[in-house]
Amino acid sequence: MFKIWAKTIKNHKILQSYLYHSADKFNPDDFLYYLTDICHDMDIPTPVILSSHVKNYTQFNIAKFRSTDFVEHVGFDLLQLENASE
Repeated sequence: MFKIWAKTIKNHKILQSYLYHSADKFNPDDFLYYLTDICHDMDIPTPVILSSHVKNYTQFNIAKFRSTDFVEHVGFDLLQLENASE
C-alpha cells in the first residue's frame, strides 16, 4: 500500500490538494498510470513525464512538474507529488 500527496501550487500557495491511495505495492514502471489517475481525479491535464521525474520520486520521494511540462495551459505554477506513505 502506498499514498501520493498531489498538490497544485501558484505563487507559493497550495491551490488544490489530493491524496491518492493504492492497495498495491508502488511500482516505478506504473508511475505514468498513477499520475494519469491523479490528474483525472484533480481535473487537470496530465503533464509530459520524463525519466527524471520518476527518478526523483523514487530516490527523493518528490516529483515536481512545472507549468512548462504541460501541453495545455494550466492555472498554476507547479504540480508536486510527494510520497505520503508511512
